[in-house]
Amino acid sequence: MLFPEEKKVYVFELDDVIFPKKDYLLQVYYLFANFIEFTETFPSQGDLVNFMKNHLENQGEESLFEHAQATFGFDMKYKENFERLHVNAVLPLKLHLFDHITTLFSQLSAAGKIICILTKGNPLEQLNKVRFVDWGVFSDRIKIYFEDELVFRKIDPMSFLAQEFAVDSSAIQFVD
Repeated sequence: MLFPEEKKVYVFELDDVIFPKKDYLLQVYYLFANFIEFTETFPSQGDLVNFMKNHLENQGEESLFEHAQATFGFDMKYKENFERLHVNAVLPLKLHLFDHITTLFSQLSAAGKIICILTKGNPLEQLNKVRFVDWGVFSDRIKIYFEDELVFRKIDPMSFLAQEFAVDSSAIQFVD
C-alpha cells in the first residue's frame, strides 16, 4: 500500500477505518439481547439480535432501540441499559484491525512514521472500543486522542497534534 512518504504523522479515525464499527455494535446488541431475554424471558436473544442486525444493515443505528421496543414490546425503561452498554460493554470478542490496516501500520512503522488515532464521538464509548481492539504489536506504539474532548476544551485537534509531535501541520496525514 502506498502512502505519502513526506508525511511524518499518520492520524486515523477508529470506526470503519481501523476496524468495522458493526463488529462492536453487534456485540453490544448481543449483550443487550441476552439481558432482555434473561430479564423478561421474551423475546429470545436470537430473535432480538437478528432484528437489530437487520435494522443496522438496512436502516442504520438511528431509532434502532425504538423500533426493537415497538416490535417486541419490552419496556422503554431498558433504553438506559442499551445506551449504557454502548459505553461500558465488556465484549466477549476482541475487535480486529482490518488486514490492510495491519499491513499499512507495519509499513508506516518500518518507515519510522508516527501513528495515532483521532476519533470522533462520545469519548467514553470510543475509549471502550479502544480497550477491545486487538492492537497486536502496535499496542505500545499508538496514542489515542478524542476529538470531542479536544473540541470541548476549545483546542483545534490538528494544531494540537502538530504541537504534540513537534511537526508542522502539513506533515500530518489524516486517514478517515
